[in-house]
Amino acid sequence: MGISIVSDIFMEAIEKITSKKIQYEVGKDDDNKPIYKEMDFWNPTVANLTLMALGSSAPEILLSCIETIGGLNKCPGELGASTIVGSAAFNLLVISGVSIYAVSEENDTDIERD
Repeated sequence: MGISIVSDIFMEAIEKITSKKIQYEVGKDDDNKPIYKEMDFWNPTVANLTLMALGSSAPEILLSCIETIGGLNKCPGELGASTIVGSAAFNLLVISGVSIYAVSEENDTDIERD
């Protein structure tokens, strides 16, 4: 039940973060008033994959925190910080790298996106 609640909160946070929009001026109309265009602040694919990578590392982070708190004043356990750093680095760098590599001018068919 607790995992379900935390997952729902996490997914709502991802939706809120990735739904952010920005407006930028694209020109002037006949009355010399600025014309604005709204677009996504985040590339939705990269943002979702990156945030999901962080979310998938959450169990390791929690396990490491529990081990650290439970073993204060003792020799560090096997999970340790290297597990978190290694997993997070792999998730963030590989997933972001594959996402960046996959996006090219040939397969970017969205006319609205600059």
